[in-house]
Amino acid sequence: RMVLFLYLLGILCFTVIESVDRSKFRTCQDTGFCRKWRSADSNFYNQYEISQKPPILTSGAKSGEWGVKLDTVKNEKNSAELYLAVNFLASGAIRCKISEKSTPRWQPSDILMPEGLLPGKYRELQPSTSSEDASLLPKVLKNSPALWDSFIALLVLSDENKGQKTLLVVHRSPLRLELFLGDLLQLTVNGESLLHWEKGSSAPAQQQLSQNDEKESKDVDRHHGKEVVDYGEDGLAIYADGSREERVGEVLAANNNEVDSSDYKADSFGGHLDSRPRGPRSVGVDVAFNYARNVFGLPEHTASLSLPTTKQGPGASSAHFAEPYRLYSLDVFEYELDQPMALYGSIPLLLAHAVLPDVGGVTTGVFWFNPSETFVDIWDGGSPASPHRASHWIAESGEVDLFLLPGPTPAHIYRQYTKLTGTQQLPPLFSLGYHQCRWNYRDEKDVAAVEKGFEDLDFPYDVLWLDIEHTDGKRYFTWDKALFPNPIEMQRNLSAHGRKMVTIVDPHIKRDSNYHIHKEAESKGLYIKQANGVSDFDGWCWPGSSSYLDFTCSDVRQWWAEQFSLDKYKGSTMDLFTWNDMNEPSVFNGPEVSMPKDAKNRQGVEHREWHNLFGLYMQMATALGLTIRSPTDSEQERPFVLTRSFWAGSQRYGAMWTGDNSAQWGHLQIAAPMLLAINLGGLSFAGADVGGFFGEPDAELFTRWYQAGSFTPFFRGHAHHDTKRREPWVFGDPYTGILRQAALLRYSLLPYWYSVFHEAYRGGLPVMRAMFLEFPDDSDGEMLSMDDQWMIGSALLVKPATSAGQREVSVYLPGGGSQWFALDTLRRGGPSAVRRVAVHTPLEKIPVYIRAGKIIPRKMRLRRSSKLMFFDPFTLTVCPSASTGGAEGEVYLDDEHSLAHQTVAAFAVRALTYTSSVDGKSASLRCHAASGDQGNYEAPNTVERVVIAGQKKAPSRVTLSAPSTEVALEFTFDAENETVTIKKPNAKISEDWTLSLSF
Repeated sequence: RMVLFLYLLGILCFTVIESVDRSKFRTCQDTGFCRKWRSADSNFYNQYEISQKPPILTSGAKSGEWGVKLDTVKNEKNSAELYLAVNFLASGAIRCKISEKSTPRWQPSDILMPEGLLPGKYRELQPSTSSEDASLLPKVLKNSPALWDSFIALLVLSDENKGQKTLLVVHRSPLRLELFLGDLLQLTVNGESLLHWEKGSSAPAQQQLSQNDEKESKDVDRHHGKEVVDYGEDGLAIYADGSREERVGEVLAANNNEVDSSDYKADSFGGHLDSRPRGPRSVGVDVAFNYARNVFGLPEHTASLSLPTTKQGPGASSAHFAEPYRLYSLDVFEYELDQPMALYGSIPLLLAHAVLPDVGGVTTGVFWFNPSETFVDIWDGGSPASPHRASHWIAESGEVDLFLLPGPTPAHIYRQYTKLTGTQQLPPLFSLGYHQCRWNYRDEKDVAAVEKGFEDLDFPYDVLWLDIEHTDGKRYFTWDKALFPNPIEMQRNLSAHGRKMVTIVDPHIKRDSNYHIHKEAESKGLYIKQANGVSDFDGWCWPGSSSYLDFTCSDVRQWWAEQFSLDKYKGSTMDLFTWNDMNEPSVFNGPEVSMPKDAKNRQGVEHREWHNLFGLYMQMATALGLTIRSPTDSEQERPFVLTRSFWAGSQRYGAMWTGDNSAQWGHLQIAAPMLLAINLGGLSFAGADVGGFFGEPDAELFTRWYQAGSFTPFFRGHAHHDTKRREPWVFGDPYTGILRQAALLRYSLLPYWYSVFHEAYRGGLPVMRAMFLEFPDDSDGEMLSMDDQWMIGSALLVKPATSAGQREVSVYLPGGGSQWFALDTLRRGGPSAVRRVAVHTPLEKIPVYIRAGKIIPRKMRLRRSSKLMFFDPFTLTVCPSASTGGAEGEVYLDDEHSLAHQTVAAFAVRALTYTSSVDGKSASLRCHAASGDQGNYEAPNTVERVVIAGQKKAPSRVTLSAPSTEVALEFTFDAENETVTIKKPNAKISEDWTLSLSF
C-alpha cells in the first residue's frame, strides 16, 4: 500500500508541474503599488515643476552635470523634496535621476561600470539672447519664441549623429523632458505627467517585530498543527500523513482587492503577509517614443519581439494584453506562451526603432536603473492620426533613474548601453559547442554510457552535465559516493576526449549541522536574515529546510568563490564548471515560490530592493570562484557559469537559458523571440532547452528544435527526469544522421561564432541579432515585426522550420536574393529584385544564408570536441558583393580558454579583405592585422582552403604572396554552383599574405 501511495503521490506531484499555476503568481491587481498607480485617474497624480527657489541646484557643464529642485504644482505639504539631476555622459547616454536629497534610497553600487559614468560635455543654450543658439533649436521650438522662457535647452557636445545634434529640452511647468535629434523628437519623459513618488515612512522596531511574529503564527495556523515533511514546487505543503495542503491563494488574492488603493501598507498573497515596514514607497514615470510604432526589449517574457500593447491608447480598438509586463524574477515552470507575466529574470531596457524619410533608421532606448519589482505598460500614444508607442514604468521602490540612449544607430545604442552595464563575457570556446544535459544522469556508469554513445557515432559534443541528484542529499560541493565514487576519474575520462563536465550548484544551503558549507556560513553570519533582521532566513527547497547566502555583500561573494578551490570542492578538477539554477531565488514555501520581500540582507536592506539582483550576484560570485581556483594568477582560466536568473549586467559573468519550457511546437516557436529580446538586452550568451524540458517531443519536433538550437548562442539539450531519454541517437535513423549533420555544421562554424562573440565582447552588439539591428535602414514594413528569422553577427541569416510537417519556409532576404548565398551550396539566394523567397525544407534542411560582401572562417575537419580542433587549418568562404565585388571578414584568435587575452594581450584579430578590379580581370584576398588590433598572439593555424562564391568563370592563375614567398596554387572551378576553390595555400593565419587571382 505504501509503495502504491508513493507512486500515486509522485504522479500527483508531476501533474501539478505540468502547467503553470497562475494562482501562485501575483497580477497587477494583486499588487498594491501597481493596482494603485496603474488605475489611478490622471488627476490623482501630482504635477511637478522646476522650482524657482533656487532654479539651479548644480551647474557644471565641464563635469557634464546639471540639476534642479522640483516642486509640486499643487504645493502639497507632505510631498517628498525631490531633485532632478541630469548627467551627460562621455558615451553619449544621458542620465536623468530624480531622488530625495535628504533621504537617498538604496541603489546597488556594483552594477554600473565606472567607465560608463565618465562625464561628457553639454552647453545650455540661450536662444533669447543668441541668434546662433536659437538656430540650434528644433523647428517645433525655433518657430515659437514666445515659449523660449518656458524651457531649458541643453545641447550635447559630441560627434554629430547622422549630421544632427542631440538636444535635451527640459520644460519648466509641468515638468517634461524631450530628447531631440535635430528636428526629430525621439522621446519624451513625463509627457503624460505620470511621474509619482511615494515618500513612505519608517515603522517602529516593535511594530516590525510584531508583524513578523504575526506572519510566523499565521504560517503555523495554515497547517492546522500537521507536520510538514516537504513542499512541492507549487509552494504547497506535503504532510507526514500523506495529505497535501489545499490552495487558499485565490481567496487571499480576492481579499487583496478590497484593500484601499491609497494605502497598501501591508500586502498579503497566497497565505503570506508582506509587512512593508517602511510603508508605500513606489515611484514611476511615463516615457514615449514619439517617432516609433515598434518597441522592443523588456526580457524575459513569452511575447513577440515587437512588444504588443498592454493598455488601450487613442484610436486603438483594444490592447493585446490585459496585464502590464512584469519585471520580477520568479521560478515559473512550463510557462504559458504569449504572456507578459514575470519569468526567471529581467532587463529593464526598452528600445524603439523606425525608418523615417530623409533620416533613415533611428534607434532610441531607455534603461530603467531600478532593480525593485517593476510593471511596464505599453500603449499607442499620440493621436489617432499620428500614433506612437508610449510606456509607463511603475516600480515598488527605489528611485526614478533613467538612462536615455539617443542612438541613433544600433551600434551607438550598444556602445552607450554596454558602457554602463558591460559587454558580453568572452566565453571559453568549448562552451560554444554542444552540451548534453539531463535531470539526471544516474551514476558514473550512465555517464560512461552516454560518452560511449557519442563516441560510437562520431558525434561531436563538448560538455556533459549533472543535475542535483549527483550530490550527497542535495548538499552542493559534494558527491553521492554510492553513485559517483570516483568523480575525478570520471572527469578525466571526458577530458581525454577534450570534453568538460558541468555540475549544478544552487543557492539554497541545506540546514544540516554536519554539512561543512552550512556550518561555516552560519558561524560567519553569511545568510540572509528574516524580517526581524536577526535570525537567519529559513525556507524550503530541494534539500528541505534551507538558508540562502547574502550575495549582495562582496565578502560573502568572496567566501563563496573560495569554495570552488580544488582543495575545498573535493572531487572537482579544472575541467569542471558550474550551473546556477533556482537563483531567483526559488523558495518552495515562500510567496510566489520566492523569498518574502521583508527579509533583509546583512546591511538591513529589504529583499524587495535587490530581489532582481540575486541571480546576478550569485553568478558573479561563482564566476569569480572558477577564476581564482586556477593554480596561479598568470594561468587563470575563463569561467563558464550558466544562470537561470539575470538582470542588466549579467552578460559580464556567463550564459543563461530560458528555463523550464515544454516539448511543444509553440515553445520551439517562442524560443527565437525570447532569445532575440534577451540579446537586445545585451545578454548574448543565451539559449533554450533543445527538445523542451517537460514532455515528450516526437522525432520531428526534436530534430527541428536541434537544428534551430544549433544556430543559437547557447546550445544545450536538457530534459526532466520523468521524460524519456533524449540523447541524439534515441530516435534512430534517419533522425540521428540529420542531428549529427546539424552538430557538424555547428562545429564547422565555431571560428565564426567565436569571432562574433569577440565582437560582442569588444563593442557590445548582440551575437544573435534581430533583423532590424543589422538592416536599420530597411523600410520593409515586415522587418520590425520579424522574429522567426535572425542574424548571427553581420554575416549569417537563419530561418529554421518550426512547425509540424513544414516543408517550405518563406525567407526574407534584405536587398534582394543576389545579396545572399546559401550556406550549403553557395548559390545566390535568388534574383536581385526578389526579397522574399520560398525555400524547400525537407527534414534535413535548415535555410542559412551568407550575406554578400562577407567572409566566413570555418574549420571543416571532424573532431570529437572543439578542443581537438585547436590546431586545425581554416577554410575561408568568400561571398563577394554583387555591386562592389568586394568582401570582408575577421578571425579572432587566442588560446580559447584562458584570461591571457585580458592580462597579457595574448590575442590577435586578423582582417580578411577581398577586392575585385573594375574590369573583372583580377581579384585579391588579403590577410592582415585588423585596425586597432593591439594583441601579440601568434596562432599556429594555416589556411587550407579558400572558396570564392559568385564566380562566372575560372581564373587563369592563382598565386600566394607572403614575405619572401610567391607560389602558384592549384584550384578548381564549379560551374554549376559558380565557385572557385583554391587548394592548400597553407598560409599562416597570423601572418600577412595576399592571394591574387587573374581572369
